[in-house]
Amino acid sequence: MEDQISILMKIHLIIDPSTIQSMASSSTSSVQNRIFKYDVFLSFRGEDTRRTFVGHLYDALTREGIVTYKDDVDLDQGKIISTELIQAIEDSRFHVIVFSKDYASSSWCLQELTKIMECQNRTTEQTVYPIFYHVEPTEVRNQIGEFGKAFAKHEKAKAAQKWRDALVQAASFSGWDLETIANGEEVEFIKIVVNKISLKIPSIGAAKDNLIGMRTRINGVLSSINVVPDEICMIGIWGMGGGGKTTLARAVFDQICTEFEGSSFVENVRERSDSRLLGLKSLQQQLLRDVFKKQDIFVNGVLEGKKEIKRKLCCRKVLIVLDDVDNIKQLKALAGDRTWFKKGSVIIITTRDEQVLRSHDVEPIQVNLLSNEEALPLFCMNAFGTEVPVQGYEELSQEVVSYAAGLPLTITVLGSHLRGRSICGWKGVLKSLKRMPKKEVVEILELSYTSLEDEIKEIFLDLACMSLNCSIDDVVIVLESCGHFEARCGLDVLKEKSLITISNDGKKVVMHDQIVEMGKNIIRRPHHKEPHKHSHLWETEEIEHILANELGTKATECICYFALDLSSELFMKGLRKMKKLRYLFAYTKSHDGYCFSGNWEFDEVTEYIPNSLQYLMWIYYPFSSLPKTFQANNLVTLSMPESEIVQLWEGGEKKILKKLKNLDFQNSKLKTLDLGMTPNLVGLNVEGCHDLVELLFSLQCLELRYIDLSHTKLRTLDLRGAPNLESLDILCDDLTELHIPAKWPKLKSFNLGGSKLTTLDLQGAQNLEELDVRRCYNLEELHMHSNCLKLESIEITGAKLRTFNLALTPNLKRLRLTECSHLVELQAPEDLGLLECLEELILSGCIVLRDIPNNICKMKRLEWFYLGDCVAVEILPEELGRLECLRVLNIEGTNIRHLPQSIFMLKGLCIVGFRRLLESFGFTSEIQTSEDETFCYVDL
Repeated sequence: MEDQISILMKIHLIIDPSTIQSMASSSTSSVQNRIFKYDVFLSFRGEDTRRTFVGHLYDALTREGIVTYKDDVDLDQGKIISTELIQAIEDSRFHVIVFSKDYASSSWCLQELTKIMECQNRTTEQTVYPIFYHVEPTEVRNQIGEFGKAFAKHEKAKAAQKWRDALVQAASFSGWDLETIANGEEVEFIKIVVNKISLKIPSIGAAKDNLIGMRTRINGVLSSINVVPDEICMIGIWGMGGGGKTTLARAVFDQICTEFEGSSFVENVRERSDSRLLGLKSLQQQLLRDVFKKQDIFVNGVLEGKKEIKRKLCCRKVLIVLDDVDNIKQLKALAGDRTWFKKGSVIIITTRDEQVLRSHDVEPIQVNLLSNEEALPLFCMNAFGTEVPVQGYEELSQEVVSYAAGLPLTITVLGSHLRGRSICGWKGVLKSLKRMPKKEVVEILELSYTSLEDEIKEIFLDLACMSLNCSIDDVVIVLESCGHFEARCGLDVLKEKSLITISNDGKKVVMHDQIVEMGKNIIRRPHHKEPHKHSHLWETEEIEHILANELGTKATECICYFALDLSSELFMKGLRKMKKLRYLFAYTKSHDGYCFSGNWEFDEVTEYIPNSLQYLMWIYYPFSSLPKTFQANNLVTLSMPESEIVQLWEGGEKKILKKLKNLDFQNSKLKTLDLGMTPNLVGLNVEGCHDLVELLFSLQCLELRYIDLSHTKLRTLDLRGAPNLESLDILCDDLTELHIPAKWPKLKSFNLGGSKLTTLDLQGAQNLEELDVRRCYNLEELHMHSNCLKLESIEITGAKLRTFNLALTPNLKRLRLTECSHLVELQAPEDLGLLECLEELILSGCIVLRDIPNNICKMKRLEWFYLGDCVAVEILPEELGRLECLRVLNIEGTNIRHLPQSIFMLKGLCIVGFRRLLESFGFTSEIQTSEDETFCYVDL
């Protein structure tokens, strides 16, 4: 064992720069005339300077609009630098190397430096600027002094000479020495450095005040153009109206147009192609005249224009921008396909419609809106002529920027509109904006709306006025409930038209505040001062006035109401005249946290809730049931979370709701529910209904897919009436009896928690993907299908299972058996190649588990292996070192006294509980541990 520990402590892996070279792009073509993604790449020793000098330098560079790459990940010495970092070095115009006293102690930094020097030797377009931070240039050049001591630890490394050569070369470049510039004052020193670099960056031709916050976006487009420099490049800049597409395209055009044999910026393609006097023919003529700088070029028609463009431009390297395209016909007339142009030509297309680009086989680049930090200088430049707010206007400026929500057009228009106004004038403008946006902004934004088909327009207006801020699936449920049966297609169209966006995780629908205001303005416009004639209502004061005075009409289709002071009685009575109401969202909880009084009783003959309703969500519904007069024959979704409802219908009446698909009584006072009244139900959520003691299936619910029964009082549950369930959550502490279908072919997710069940039979659930069984302390038997090919995750906590058979789950990725104090045996098949997907094996707290199967070493993808507090485990499999992906091994609280020799072949392994084991062999000082000294890293 002592020999093993000695090996562990003494062996150190040295990375040969040739390894780095092999990770880089295989292309060795020249980067002459390259357009760079980053202006500056910072190379530095993180422990020395990240939170001090380099942090301040990075901040100063970015504030100047200089796009800077700074690696923000603390990496362990000895690791190979990442492909991403190599690419960032390749993609940077300037390499700023901050030589600090401990820079050379990091093999990571030295690898970085070697790569930078390779780039420097290969091209004249990338430049090195060394900064000597509290070290002398001679110390770096000769590896002496404190710097030399830091480098000394690498003397025996294979790459030592290459690193020496790189240091000598880098130190010979003209740079900046902190000790000799600005009297050593870091603030002034940084200003000088940033100013020098700023002057070296190629200027951009467009006006500076229009490009504030745009440099990153410009460089992003430029880097896309440069991907295949000798090919024909067609790229699309796509985004919402007023988002800066034209400004971005113009800036790129101005910066690179001199590199081409001819260029043309064709503006307003959409508007001009629709003109009777101009049309596509005139745009074709402009393109040819611009490229050849001749005004006597004419075409007789669009077809001839296509032929002329193809014939004349196929032999000339050109840059063409087609701005504001909205139809594939326009593209086919002006840039039919890549064969029209000579290699090296660049065609840039701006549009609001993503589908126009994709239908022309052009990959879209979406324009990101400005952050508040980027938007404020742009606004101030237009409002004050400077990039910072004038004293006294700071808070108002921030309020305007927040209102504009990153839209450059709005920021620019409002800045110009507010320029020269008093503080009172600013406040007045801000107040009016919330009722009626500026005309210049509205007109541009509405262009995307007017081109929509009628059905998509209705979907858009519903989204804008319903204040939907939720997942795509939930949005689809709302829209489909309201009769938009092609909701997903509609969302796709709105996304392509840049009227909505999808969140970064791909799960949420997002609508820009200005787009929301535009939609609401469209609703208001026909009857601006008569809200009772609007199709959608969302203003609380207007809704309360209409309901309290019973001014409702058939015009109203949607209401989104957050209650303030209106009583439940007035609210209900006010709905009666809205005979075509299809959507109602109500939140009736007062400011003091109480629901409005539900003591008022329904009149049995008066209709309160319109029968036309298709979607009804009433949070804090104050009554114990729905009124008898509500027929609900059109209802698709009924959602009443946090409500006082005890039973569905007044007096226990039973009504069959054939159209109802979604039912949600989360955290309500519901006591009993018969799903026989909802034969076509798809989803049921009664989570948190602590009084629910009975769920009946008097009829089969063949459409039912999702049920959440968590935290109810159910003791028995018979799910044989729901054979097509896909997802089931039953976190019920009182559950003692569960009946399930003999075959459950569609069940994917099963979540059981806290039950008193002793047996769980899931043999009919062959297609299960996720199984979660927690706190089922009486569970002794788990029966599963003999071959669960789709099961990827199992988590079982606190059960009394004695064995678990891995052979049933060949494609498992995660297995967590924790606190299973009766588990004696983990059965593993001989052919564990079947379990090649397993990444996590957590067996913590299985106190009687003794033996770990030897063939566990065949799990090639295993990353996490936990045996914490498995006190009976004494031996690890000898071939554990074959687990080449293993990252964490937890043996804390076990009786393991011997580590297999093969484990020392694993790189970057974290062993929890290892320090105590080492100390038992007398090793205390040689090992590097975590701060709390509970684990260490094995890094060979």
